[in-house]
Amino acid sequence: MVNSQPNYELTISDAIPSYEIINAETPLSNEDRIPETQPTKRRKKKSIVWEHFTIETVSPGCRRARCKQCAQTFAYSTGSKVAGTSHLKRHIAKGTCSALLRNHDHNQLTPYTARTRGSGTGNASDTPKRRYRSPSTPYIIFDQDKCRHEIARMIIMHDYPLHMVEHPGFVAFVQNLQPQFKMVTFNSIQGDCVATYLMEKQHILKYIEGLPGRVCLTLDIWTSSQSLGYVFITGHFVDHDWKLQRRILNVVMEPYPDSDSALSHAVAVCLSDWGLEGRLFSVTCNQALSNAALENLRSLLSVKNPLILNGQLLVGNCIARTLSSVAKDLLGSAEDLITKIRDSVKYVKTSESHEEKFLELKQHLQVPSERSLFIDDEVQWNTSYEMLVAASELKEVFSCLDTSDPDYKGAPSMQDWKLVEILCSYLKPLFDAANILTTTTHPTAITFFHEVWKLQLDATRAVTSEDPFISRLNKIMQEKIDKYWRECSLVLALAVVMDPRFKMKLVEFSFTKIYGDDAHVYIKTVDDGIHELFHEYVALLPLPLTPAYAEDGVAGSHSKMEESPVLTDNGLTDFDAYIKETTSQHMKSELDQYLEESLLPRVPEFDVLGWWKLNKLKYPTLSKMARDILSVPVSTVAPDSVFYSKSKEMDRYRISLRPETVEALVCAKDWMQYGTPEASNALVQMIF
Repeated sequence: MVNSQPNYELTISDAIPSYEIINAETPLSNEDRIPETQPTKRRKKKSIVWEHFTIETVSPGCRRARCKQCAQTFAYSTGSKVAGTSHLKRHIAKGTCSALLRNHDHNQLTPYTARTRGSGTGNASDTPKRRYRSPSTPYIIFDQDKCRHEIARMIIMHDYPLHMVEHPGFVAFVQNLQPQFKMVTFNSIQGDCVATYLMEKQHILKYIEGLPGRVCLTLDIWTSSQSLGYVFITGHFVDHDWKLQRRILNVVMEPYPDSDSALSHAVAVCLSDWGLEGRLFSVTCNQALSNAALENLRSLLSVKNPLILNGQLLVGNCIARTLSSVAKDLLGSAEDLITKIRDSVKYVKTSESHEEKFLELKQHLQVPSERSLFIDDEVQWNTSYEMLVAASELKEVFSCLDTSDPDYKGAPSMQDWKLVEILCSYLKPLFDAANILTTTTHPTAITFFHEVWKLQLDATRAVTSEDPFISRLNKIMQEKIDKYWRECSLVLALAVVMDPRFKMKLVEFSFTKIYGDDAHVYIKTVDDGIHELFHEYVALLPLPLTPAYAEDGVAGSHSKMEESPVLTDNGLTDFDAYIKETTSQHMKSELDQYLEESLLPRVPEFDVLGWWKLNKLKYPTLSKMARDILSVPVSTVAPDSVFYSKSKEMDRYRISLRPETVEALVCAKDWMQYGTPEASNALVQMIF
């Protein structure tokens, strides 16, 4: 007959540590009660208690258990009467052993603590029906603050709502998992999240302070249903290991985001918050600025920051937003045509029978296209482009469906399909360029020079057409792409010059293709700009920014020169001046030497920053300039938002929070993904 009672003894092979499960409702087993009358047959004590206690005979017939940690003794047996081990377990599990408390790591969590019978559920003194234990597992001290800290980190990392700590399901789960944990309120966890953000911020502050170069900023403006604006400010820079890095630095709420002073105020907050006065290299915005807003920003930065090239590199536009704006206008110019194509696709995709018939016709006609129809998302322009391409390749099937299905109405004509093909030919280069942004972690100026140049070349070469549709498309491309090229071509070209595979050669080639006989004017502008910028770096170095800025290269050479004795007291002062004057006329600068050297082979996956890292001693000043130029970002948006044709909008939950809480949640989540170490395990108490 099978025993109906639960069996709590588990037999596991010797190769695996044994875990003993004890039913707290049953009396103590013989392993815990060792009779005095059978000392020779006493079984080995298995209770975890004996890892912390030893038995000592204090007198005939009287033995006591001594704690190995604090040496305190407890009654164990008198004559044939055995006291058991419950009081010994309480000494360890309840944390009353002072020595054990001192020796344990307070950052660890505690096991399930014993509860007394009859108490209500969730009380720390309640007794569990079963306790799982392992002889090799030490007792771990419960830490309320540590648990709160981890809940705050969990909420930040996974974008959980702060209200979850008050949800009944979460409360019940935590109380069953650890009854000793005192549940927190919305205000408490809000303070914990801000405290976590402040601890992380201390590390980022030290990190930013020690950067060897300048910092570039991107400004991404989000809207909200309350007409409030939120400016996401991200810092881009090259670290000590010559790797591109980015960190979200601020999320600034602007009550009047369309005002001319909104962006300048947000940038001022960032510069002050992170001590970036005098360390800014460029600012890239996700939207075109009015002349007044641009002037306000330049005025602010001219006071707070030494202008590079008279501010020509200071403010740039986001290439992702530019491409989206052009694509949106192109699609908008053919809105009726796209609606007709979309309705045809809907007719096929929203009915299983229609789709089956469509596929049968495709197979019968042997259409070679591998594309599948899908309905576009009008917010993301790439889906509209791909819908048009797929439908265009299957136009024969649509034409056949028009003749075989009487319910299918409004089929596009052959002229419609011709216009779709023309429209797609204009959208394709935009789509290809934007796709690079989705696969590049840190899209920089050097990455996009060639793509923007191709777009500008296509716009310049566009033949004037009498067809109103083509003429309208040409006008859109020429106006918007030409505007971006005029405003940003200099910083794009300077980045190309800093690539040892291209230098000035690619600039000369590209500008000649675009401007023809007038190219020399634009080439000279770039050449003058790169030389002027180099001379500014020579004048500024060693830069008064951070000790790390002059830690290598120039600083070392200056110190060696200062230690060398100068012959000025032997009547050779004039000779020294003569030598300096005559040799400086023939001495080439680092920049000129670099430009005159042969181009490197164009190998795939070439690491431009890695090359400058290896050559920083050869070009101590030029390498610092290259480091800053190559960190200039061309896009302000995340890869998953590249194709958005609308501005990002803050959700209702976040706009219901305090602005400082929104900033804390967004920034701390961004920093945590880079593995920032914790400053302290103790929480800073934030009261709301």
